Parts: sequence; structure tokens; C-alpha cells
Amino acid sequence: MQKFDSIRPFYDTEVNDAICASVNHPMMKAIMDFTFPEVEDEIWKAQLKRTHSIRDFQCNFIYKALKKVLEKSSDGLSTSGFEKLQKNTAYLFISNHRDIILDTSLLNACLFEHGLVMTASAIGDNLVKRDFMNTLAKLNRNFLVQRGLSPRELLESSKLMSEYIGQLLLRENRSVWIAQREGRTKDGNDATHSGVLKMLAMGSDEKNLTEYFKKIKIVPVSISYEYDPTDALKMPQLIAQANDQIYIKEKNEDFITLLSGIIGQKKHIHIHIGDVLDQELDKIAVEFDNNNKQVQAVAQAIDDSILQSYKLWPTNYIAYDLLNKSDKYSHCYTEDEKSLFERRLEMRIDENNPQMVESFLAMYANPVVNKSKYENAV
Repeated sequence: MQKFDSIRPFYDTEVNDAICASVNHPMMKAIMDFTFPEVEDEIWKAQLKRTHSIRDFQCNFIYKALKKVLEKSSDGLSTSGFEKLQKNTAYLFISNHRDIILDTSLLNACLFEHGLVMTASAIGDNLVKRDFMNTLAKLNRNFLVQRGLSPRELLESSKLMSEYIGQLLLRENRSVWIAQREGRTKDGNDATHSGVLKMLAMGSDEKNLTEYFKKIKIVPVSISYEYDPTDALKMPQLIAQANDQIYIKEKNEDFITLLSGIIGQKKHIHIHIGDVLDQELDKIAVEFDNNNKQVQAVAQAIDDSILQSYKLWPTNYIAYDLLNKSDKYSHCYTEDEKSLFERRLEMRIDENNPQMVESFLAMYANPVVNKSKYENAV
């Protein structure tokens, strides 16, 4: 399986060597001090050095670190839909994407708690430029999505990733998480990019695209945060896009965003697991006779599931009313909640910049608009 070496996570046989090489890294110490504040360094180092599998690393260290993150920076994680998943079964989770690390980490924590197959998860190689981050990603069963490629390189990379995802799902019985589009949603409008589905289909030896999609068990996932800890950090890129300008990231921007997402205040979080796309795919196969139309219809089916099941919070309704100067959803929040949100806006955004204020509010308000398009949405 050497063909996947450029993108795959560690094999279990490589885990202990990777951990031993990283155990004295200052970032490892920071993670462990945060997770186990009462434990002496030599104790957690000894336990790390006895770790020989990704599962052990995730369950004994990363899961506990995540619980600490939730305790320190949220008012709790709620879930729905996990009871529909079968044990010992691999699924392809296609999710909206709000936070670089937490979206997939929280899903895996929930899968672990429900005794279900945890995922191998896609991560952009731009996020793991630092050696330690690359090691940590591979210890968390992340596989790399290569960014910034020429069209020819992108085609080859997509074929390789598609084949690898098929290998995981159909031969190794390993679930996979992938975002519905490249990069995080920054404006609150969650939409599945057809390119993601076309990439997945490249690994198929089925003549019928919908049959392959049925085989890999696509499950739409929606995740929502009451407060997006990186909301203000997303503003410069949104403003640039609105003005048709090319946005160039600062040197450590991805890393700062990653850390802000982990430690920033999120208040409530919800993850919903949709139904396996099955009947929808049968219907699409009958209705559309060419692959492009089928891909577009599958993308729409994923969007319908994610948007309908998206958990709206008081912050979403407050932002909608502030943006539209209305009280349409005033029954969905309290005055205290509104004051708290307005205070956040005041502290994080330059109120003398109307475009920035509007973009900030729209980020929170757009999920209300999108969900209201479906019956019984509110």
C-alpha cells in the first residue's frame, strides 16, 4: 500500500516511534498540561511511551483533551441521530465545516461514546506544515488533502484520495469524515461542492455512480456552534471576497485560527447525524440519466439533510433580527442573550465599518434564512 504513503496517517506499527520522537516537544507538553493539570510530566510521558496504536492515543489522550476543551470553553455538546448508526459499520460522513479541528474531533468523540467505528478524517496539508502538527494529525488518523496544486496535479491527487477513501470504507471497514466543500464555511451558508462528490466517484469501478454512493454509505452530518470562536477571524477574508479582492493569508493565520477554535468560547454545540442516503439515491438514479446531473442531485440531497437538521441557537435569531432591523424571532431569545451577543459584536468588530458589521451578522443569520426555506423549520 505504498501508493498512499504521501497522504495516509500512521500505521499502528509506526505510532510508538512517532510518539517517542515527539514526547519532549513543547506543544506536547502544552497539550498534556492542559489535559492532565495535576499529573507530573514523567507520568504522562511514561504512559505516552507505552502507547502503540492510534486508537489508544485517541481514547487515552485526545478524547480526554477534548472533554477538557468542552468543559473550559463550552456550555456542553448535545447530539441527535447516533442511534441510527450500526455498530462495526463504516460510513462516509459528509459534514458542514465550521472549525478546523473540532468538527471532526467532536464527531469522533461521539462515535467513541456510542461504541461506533471512528473516522479517518481529511485535513488540508496547509494546516500541518509544522512537523509536530503533521505528526499529531497522523496520530489522529488524519489523511492529507493536498492544496495549491496545478490542474494536472489536482487530478492525480484527487484520484489517489478517492482510491484511498474507497480502500478505507470498503476494505478496512473504517469510517471516513470529509467536509462538504474545501475549507470552512465562513458566511454561514453551508453548501456541498460538487467537486467533492466527483472526487469520491473517481475511485469507483461501478458503472453506475449512484450504486457506488450507496455502497459507501453517505451520511450527512450537521454541526452548529452557538458562538463561533473564530467569527471575527473570518471577517477579513469575507470582506475581501465581497469586494472581489484576492485574499492573502498572514503567515501564521491557519495556526492562530486553529488554536482560537479550540480554546475560544463556543457556548452550546450540537451534532446531528442524518439518515444514510439510500432511497434518495434510488430516486436520483431514476430521475437523472447522466453523471453530472446525478452529482448535482446528490449534493442537493446532502444540503437538504444538513440544512433541515441544523440546530439554530438564540445567536442565529438575534443576528437575523439585528441584520433585518426586525423582531420577527424575538420569541426565540431573551433580552439578556441579545445584550450578550451585542456585547460580543461590539468587542470583536469595528462598528464604524458597516460592511464588517453586516458580514458578522450575516454569518450568524444565514442559517436561519436557509433553514426557513424548509417546511416546519422554526
